[in-house]
Amino acid sequence: MKQQSLCRGKYCALLLLLFMLQPATLRAQCPAKNTAFKAGESLTYDLYFNWKFVWVKCGAAYYTIKSSSFQGKESLRNDLLFTSNERFDAVFTMRDTLISHITPDLVPLYFRKGSLEGKRYTVDEVWYTYPRGRSHVRQHYRNSEGQWSEHHYESDECNYDMLSILSLARSFDPKNYQVGQKIRFSMTTGKKVEEQTLVYKGKKDWKANDGKTYHCLVFSLLDYEDKKSGKELLRFYVTDDARHMPVRIDFYLKFGTAKAFLAKVE
Repeated sequence: MKQQSLCRGKYCALLLLLFMLQPATLRAQCPAKNTAFKAGESLTYDLYFNWKFVWVKCGAAYYTIKSSSFQGKESLRNDLLFTSNERFDAVFTMRDTLISHITPDLVPLYFRKGSLEGKRYTVDEVWYTYPRGRSHVRQHYRNSEGQWSEHHYESDECNYDMLSILSLARSFDPKNYQVGQKIRFSMTTGKKVEEQTLVYKGKKDWKANDGKTYHCLVFSLLDYEDKKSGKELLRFYVTDDARHMPVRIDFYLKFGTAKAFLAKVE
């Protein structure tokens, strides 16, 4: 993987995107009907890391959705916090804070990710506008030395970040998915826009840390560096119901494997 954060841009693409029986690409400004969630939803996850062949609980993640506004527009604010616990801080401190504003019909407006990993602190920030029906993306990136850079991108395709793609994907109906089906989309990273690919792996039951067993759809997020063979970055499980709630995420990192298991739902 190109980065060592449990919540790097590619990861939290985490979720399903649908487009019938063949590979597809999402296009245009892309308003969509929200059928999966509402303001007030709160999910808590336990984080585990494979440290020298032993699974260690390393922290927690918190995901919330609230009614809000952004630059005078009504929005749904999505917050995602990853934090290591005191025990794991002695090995590797992690504080990843993500904020996303989307319209009620799931169009991205703004995204920010502040990431403290060890002694490195970086920021990815994205603003979305839609003049003349095209998608304009303005990106700011702060590297670990404190230097800022700005990047612009314009296209006729939909562009997303890790949280807005999660919100959109939860409202799709996966009944026509075929095992092995590929779904492509454009993802902002703070520095550039990259094509990402999700692959549908089928269905599986999973018992989460809240004691409940969920019937899940399983997806893999792949990075096609040479556009031919894909490297798996993560695998995630979402409930096979109208909510499409993420209940398990497996992260394949350079320095090991991490997992997030659903622990609490409100």
